[in-house]
Amino acid sequence: MAQSNLYIGLMTGTSLDGIDAVIVDMQGTAPRLVASLGAPLPPRLRSQLLQLQSASHDEIHLAQLAANAHSLACAAVVATLLEKAQLKPNAIMAIGNHGQTIRHRPELGYTLQIGNHALLAEHTGITVVGDFRSRDVAAGGQGAPLVPAFHQAVFASPNQNRVILNIGGIANLSWLGQDQRITGFDSGPGNVLMDLWIYQHRGANYDADGAWAASGQILPDLLADMLTEPFFAQPAPKSTGRDLFHQTWLDQHLAGRNDKPADVQATLCALTANSISQAILSQGTPDEVLVCGGGAHNQQLMHLLAQQLSCPVSSTASAGIHPDWVEAFAFAWLAERCITRASANLPAVTGAQGPRILGAIWPN
Repeated sequence: MAQSNLYIGLMTGTSLDGIDAVIVDMQGTAPRLVASLGAPLPPRLRSQLLQLQSASHDEIHLAQLAANAHSLACAAVVATLLEKAQLKPNAIMAIGNHGQTIRHRPELGYTLQIGNHALLAEHTGITVVGDFRSRDVAAGGQGAPLVPAFHQAVFASPNQNRVILNIGGIANLSWLGQDQRITGFDSGPGNVLMDLWIYQHRGANYDADGAWAASGQILPDLLADMLTEPFFAQPAPKSTGRDLFHQTWLDQHLAGRNDKPADVQATLCALTANSISQAILSQGTPDEVLVCGGGAHNQQLMHLLAQQLSCPVSSTASAGIHPDWVEAFAFAWLAERCITRASANLPAVTGAQGPRILGAIWPN
């Protein structure tokens, strides 16, 4: 194995919008971004992964085929990223590969992120670290969110109560207290319901800049009904995903209504903003909120958050990492923790019985 401080992080999130890849230099006190690349998921793979979000015929076979396709797509992205950075595979210590979540049921003792890590190692010639969440779940934790430890390492401030807010398909937050108190949990839907609705009515994968939501009117009665979802009142530690917030959930709340589609989109945007704001304010009053993930580009959502939180709300770019790369950056960091045999979960966040080394290694 090459003696290197360079790690690759790969992330495909709940939104299923693409593969994010970064090369990170772990040398020194602060990890440094060397190169980054984003690539859309191949349409056939995206369809396969969406199908696997719910039970289907022959799903074990379909999951394995999707895992292979996912890993081959990741291998192609890694090859392009290395070419962009003018690096050879032996310059990289390991790849941290999140894989694609298709089931998340920590209350039943499991979480499943598919991805053929052996195939990825074979095609890249690089050691792969994957399956990061299972050990935390085995220790009684939620297995999510895992990024607060990374957020603490790179974003914590001794002078501020700072919140790092990731808005992907699902939204999760890390509270980084100036008193050293760290907590984090999923707050509920991020983009997932908005993406479902705009695809259904306009054939778009997401609401660019939140423009469609901004064109509609928030429906207070529908918003109040959606906010009765028990998950929102559940205390942390907690995590969620498409297992809860999916098309059927949305259809149930819209049953018997005949609202303008733009007004529903505005209300879904407000649902994300309100559930996030309530979750943050349950922890205290933040001095600053830094947003990453696709939601950082939704101007209407960012406006609603700033309005409800009464504090500066900006992207993580203001703290040195572009919002599109924070999650992939985190999995490069998690891979380094695994390779160096350092614990990476925060029991206060996930509810695990104690610190654990996360991930399994497929050596090259």
